Amino acid sequence: MPPKFKRHLNDDDVTGSVKSERRNLLEEDSDEEEDFFLRGPSGPRFGPKNDKIRHVQNQVDEVIDVMQENITKVIERGERLDDLQDKSESLSDNATAFSSRSKQLRRQMWWRGCKMKVIVALVAVGVLLVIIGMS
Repeated sequence: MPPKFKRHLNDDDVTGSVKSERRNLLEEDSDEEEDFFLRGPSGPRFGPKNDKIRHVQNQVDEVIDVMQENITKVIERGERLDDLQDKSESLSDNATAFSSRSKQLRRQMWWRGCKMKVIVALVAVGVLLVIIGMS
């Protein structure tokens, strides 16, 4: 039996002529007893009904296995979705930062280009003034 039943049941709770039998069932921890309580009796004394019960129990076990796999897959899917959401938020933040930095760089390059044009224009005007002043 599962350990939680052992903890809550003491000798004072067990009364009657089956006291020792109950104690033996609760104290012994074997897989056969657990199988008995979880799967029911198994043996040749039940005949064809036993085969049907065993067949139904096998189907139930298969369904339980499938459901446990499905639950595991759903949990893994949830974890992957959380990871994907975190990555998409990070990507969005990086895209916003890239956009603002690219606008700032574009402005800097525009001002640098304007400065170069002004310098070239001033040099050209200076050269023209020198040429005109010499004449």
